[in-house]
Amino acid sequence: MDQAQAGTAATETELVVQWLAAFETALAARSEPALRNLFWDDAHWRDLMAFTWTIKPHDTPDAVIAGLLSTQAEIGARNFRFAGNRTAPRRVQRHGVASIEAFFSFETNVGRCSGILRLVADTPEKAWVLATTLDELKGHEEPIHGRRPAGSAYSRNFGGENWSDIRARKIAFQDREPATVIIGAGQAGLSIAARLGLLGVDTLVVDRRERVGDIWRERYHSLALHNQVNLNHLPYLPWPPNWPKYLPKDMIAGWLETYAWAMECNVWNHTEFLGATFDDEKGEWSVRLQRADGIERIVKPRHLVLANGVAGRPYTPKLPGLENFNGTLMHTHAFSDGSKWKGKKVLVVGAGTSGHDVAQDLHGHGAKVKVIQRGSATVASVKAAGLVHSVYYDENLPLEDADMIAAASSYPLLVRGYQAAVKKMKVMDKDLLDGLVAKGFKLDWGEDETGHQMKFRRRHGGYYLDCGCSGLIASGEVGLLQHEDTAHYVENGLLMKDGTIEEADLIVTATGYQSQESVVRELLGDEVADRVGQIWGIDPNTGEIANMFTATPQQGLWFAGGGFAHARIYSHYVAMGIKVRELGLVA
Repeated sequence: MDQAQAGTAATETELVVQWLAAFETALAARSEPALRNLFWDDAHWRDLMAFTWTIKPHDTPDAVIAGLLSTQAEIGARNFRFAGNRTAPRRVQRHGVASIEAFFSFETNVGRCSGILRLVADTPEKAWVLATTLDELKGHEEPIHGRRPAGSAYSRNFGGENWSDIRARKIAFQDREPATVIIGAGQAGLSIAARLGLLGVDTLVVDRRERVGDIWRERYHSLALHNQVNLNHLPYLPWPPNWPKYLPKDMIAGWLETYAWAMECNVWNHTEFLGATFDDEKGEWSVRLQRADGIERIVKPRHLVLANGVAGRPYTPKLPGLENFNGTLMHTHAFSDGSKWKGKKVLVVGAGTSGHDVAQDLHGHGAKVKVIQRGSATVASVKAAGLVHSVYYDENLPLEDADMIAAASSYPLLVRGYQAAVKKMKVMDKDLLDGLVAKGFKLDWGEDETGHQMKFRRRHGGYYLDCGCSGLIASGEVGLLQHEDTAHYVENGLLMKDGTIEEADLIVTATGYQSQESVVRELLGDEVADRVGQIWGIDPNTGEIANMFTATPQQGLWFAGGGFAHARIYSHYVAMGIKVRELGLVA
């Protein structure tokens, strides 16, 4: 382009403003032809509660336009504006498409909203990605920053309650029922509780452990996150700026405990969730809880959130002859550290993340370790995994902008992006992968070459992000056995099909956990379990993670799980989903 052409070309901001103006005109008129003229043939719109009151993808031009037209009369979306307080419009490459990416704001009849727009760089009058999100409800804004409370209810209140007195009374729930009960005081449960508290929804969090953070504190000694700190902040309170890139478990545990205190979450520790039933006529749950003193208490919330992770109790499959083993047997869930096993022989059953981490810890403490691989696995270095974990979070963007970019992609775009990343990861990790294959390690990249990220969404396992154990396997310092070469377990270890015995003093089963569906069936009953169906994994009808972060087929039942980024981003939609139902905006 010469200087004369450059002088007359519209800037990225002008192109975005023009598109938003045309979009608002077409939407207000509810004109199908005008809307169709604004979208590319490969069009995707993911709505996060702004138009649809749920998380809903639309992955064809027809679906996008039909979705907009079917909701506009009720929602009344308007005042679409380029968001001058967000990252400026810029030219980027997303999912193989040269794009102009921009953030915008708008409002509906009940809320203030924002979104992200990607115009096709070569055809900027056409959009190919649109994402919209409900930020806040009019009249029910969070009391933060300029709206923070004065504290007059407990400041210098001579002769009355101070802040600690009020907190103790609220936590006790002696004079009222909670509107919401959350099971699990990990990152998901606390993030939702913090958001609900700021929305004025009375919430109780229960956890069977002694202290908030014990879900991390009690895990194996060497555990640290495999993705970097900038991806893992909690809502409202980011990690301290001097903390390391890869957070160790005990720092996480302590911060969760601080977070619950600072965000005024009402938590009952050492409290067992015994089960619950739902009263359809009253629209409330009867939740049975056993307190630390053994006394059972029944609370009756309108909403029950299972934020106890994606899985349930530790699971060990029936392995032939394992009952005959005379040594020590434990699941990775019970493993702390390998210091007691120096010089001992150990078999680790399973080659996922926990299996690798436990094997590396045992090796580091001087144990003689062999890993039994039961099925192929995806392996990537932590550096290579960063190509998908933190790609947006390494662009020097504000956290809310990076989160919006991450949340914009519907299932087809995720697949496309992960497939492109896997090709780069294979090149980056070639030496590591070649070394593993030379030792007989069975690798795979998922059913459609989408790697570990889609495995996480589909099955929450089957991969390992290498923190050093892969190198130990490749060098032979940690041994490798294949399950099909084993016969059965014996008193002193494992009999192989060739007649040799792999002796063991300790066997650690890294074989996962029972499904969340099993947990629901056990604690909420067959009728609720059958009504809800699949939990986690990809819903074949929507491409979203099944029954997570949105209302489920069972009234008043919600699920949350995943990593810290999931907790930060999607706790907002769980909290909003509960709030709009408390207000009667949604049935």
